[in-house]
Amino acid sequence: MNESAFDRVKIARKSGRATAIDYVESMFSDFVELHGDRCGADDEAVVGGIARLKGEPITVIAIEKGKTAEERVFRNFGMSGAGGYRKALRLMKQAEKFRRPIITIVDTQGAKCDKEAEKNGVGQAIAENLRAMSLLKTPIITLLIGEAGSGGALGFAVADRVFMTENAYYSVITPEGCAGILLNDVKKADIAAEWLKPTAEEGKKAGAVDVIFAEPDDFSDELKKQIFMQKIADAIYKEIMSLQKESEKDLLEKRYQKYRKIGGIK
Repeated sequence: MNESAFDRVKIARKSGRATAIDYVESMFSDFVELHGDRCGADDEAVVGGIARLKGEPITVIAIEKGKTAEERVFRNFGMSGAGGYRKALRLMKQAEKFRRPIITIVDTQGAKCDKEAEKNGVGQAIAENLRAMSLLKTPIITLLIGEAGSGGALGFAVADRVFMTENAYYSVITPEGCAGILLNDVKKADIAAEWLKPTAEEGKKAGAVDVIFAEPDDFSDELKKQIFMQKIADAIYKEIMSLQKESEKDLLEKRYQKYRKIGGIK
């Protein structure tokens, strides 16, 4: 494909793309949503619970942006606050207790970054997720479906396998944020995007992404969308079956080594 890095970013943000709930409904059965972080919050940007994948019990945690203007406001445009990360961590710990694999679906520019989020400890909540996910004794698979920005995405994405759709992007910051800081001009986001190398192909080269899935040319075509999502579901199931054969010690060591090697770091 001939799209520039910033073209891919714009595609990832395009209205009409499938959102996380579409993937949950298409790939899993018997989904039961679980609410709350047990600390007083229930972040609507995070949808999580238990489900089945081809009969296999799993825990799924998804960042939902919403589709309509009203839904996006309700979901805070997929930007989770501290409560969302704590809800996710609660569900991950529950999955570990009952030996369920964890599947996370990520679509967010980044974490909520207003005064309220800082007051509630969003930075600490993300850090706790990073630490916990690196040590969870159950398989973790992450699927990046749109935007995957900064620690807001990484707080859901420390995984044994990272899958990514071809027009999603994965970056330490949005191109506009990078351009504003380094070039003092958010209109130069296209330049910043080339520097950031956020595309799926670049992520795979760096070792941050394991598998890339070609997207349908039209997400409004229900048949194409279902075929696409079923292909991803099949791949996730195959990986789960493989990862469950690992001992806990080997699972954690390989996860550790995976992240040590990203970007060529030894």
